[in-house]
Amino acid sequence: MLLRQEGGMTAIQRDYSLAGQETPRAIERGLANAQWYRPPIDPARLRELSVRTNGRAAFDTLLWLGLIVGFGALAWTLRSSWWAVPAFMAYGALYGGASDSRWHEMGHGSAFKSGRANDVIYYLASFMLLRGPTQWRWSHVRHHTDTLIVGRDPEISFPRPTSRFDIALFMLGWKSVVPLVRTMLRHAFVGLDENTQDYTPEGEQKAVVREARIYVGILGVAIAWSVATTSIWPVMFIGLPTLYGVWLVVFFGLTQHAGLTEDALDHRLNTRTVYMNPVFRFLYSNMNYHVEHHMFPTVPYYNLPALHAEVKQYLAPPLPNTLAAYREILTALDGQAKDLAFELPLRNLPTGPDHGGVGTVDVGVRLWGSPGVDLGAVESFVNGEIRRVDVEDATYAVYRLAGSEIVVTDGLCTHGAAHLADGTIVDRMIECPKHNGRFDLRTGEPARKPVKEALQVHAVEIRDGRIIIEPERARPRA
Repeated sequence: MLLRQEGGMTAIQRDYSLAGQETPRAIERGLANAQWYRPPIDPARLRELSVRTNGRAAFDTLLWLGLIVGFGALAWTLRSSWWAVPAFMAYGALYGGASDSRWHEMGHGSAFKSGRANDVIYYLASFMLLRGPTQWRWSHVRHHTDTLIVGRDPEISFPRPTSRFDIALFMLGWKSVVPLVRTMLRHAFVGLDENTQDYTPEGEQKAVVREARIYVGILGVAIAWSVATTSIWPVMFIGLPTLYGVWLVVFFGLTQHAGLTEDALDHRLNTRTVYMNPVFRFLYSNMNYHVEHHMFPTVPYYNLPALHAEVKQYLAPPLPNTLAAYREILTALDGQAKDLAFELPLRNLPTGPDHGGVGTVDVGVRLWGSPGVDLGAVESFVNGEIRRVDVEDATYAVYRLAGSEIVVTDGLCTHGAAHLADGTIVDRMIECPKHNGRFDLRTGEPARKPVKEALQVHAVEIRDGRIIIEPERARPRA
């Protein structure tokens, strides 16, 4: 930490890197990979809101891509006229700006029901933003784990102090796109920086280097094309839109966390929900409901307004519009420029139960004289339900799938230790509620990153209508 003199008072300048002294401090204070506040919600309603559909995601994605192609064609047609300027502005905003929320939703795997469709659009949007797909997938996992925890969160874009001049530099790309290019070149030719090594598993680091080299190759072709034709147009369509469209990423991104409380294990204190008009909501994929998204990342973007209606009584009142959000943001940033400890007053944060999770918790029993454990009556579960059942110091997740099939797994995700009873069943997989990783319920094998270690699936016996497992017995491999 560095000491700065601010108007006669001494303020502490914090180290926002992931390799500085703030990192062990956060771990010692119990802020790393901690339990966050979650409001109560009916589990059946959450399951309903977590259902994904290819149709809605495809419509929104095709509309976005169609607008990019349309404005790109218009810009090319008008390239010899000043009318090309607004056409390129729209093209850049859609290419280098609106791609951010698509990158985000596809990265969570919650937009399309199809995992392949999510991945295709994720890789496309990652290139549009010059974000390495593997690097940023793991970066965002850490962001959700340790949101605005200094020394742990690699996505604190607006550290204290951030001035209005800094915001201008972000919107012009100097503090947003230029660092991305610098990181891309380093990963391609030198190796991973310390921050990327911190949150990217060792087995994934070669992919980071490979992707950076692919990006350099594609951009190199665009630059060579421009040089060979002595024309700026190739890079105006590939590469430069990330720079001249990044202002939209910053415009929306500021509303997420800027100026809010650091090191608080409550998304109501470090994240904003802002009501926005339909155009903004399309461009931003409903990420204006950002508190709700952080609390329940398994809910797809098109269901966030409905989720907001379910839990808003437990949240701070949302800001009524983007203008009000910017008033609050600038008040906070101006205050922190004078005093790094400045905090906004709480906006009528309601008191209510901290559920930590959303599933009910049942208690199972060990059977007398045998290794078996009774986890409850089959008929007490409805199809599609997941329930947490604790037996002494062990915890399990019990699933009733379609056709009344019962599956039992260990209760905690092997990656983030979140309870899987709060997750979502997707095509015979359980999706973790914390990082959207998935396990195959037939085998327990990891089915989607970031999970890497298999989940224990237990052999189940239905005895007199009761669900019985022997914890030492694994379910046979399918």
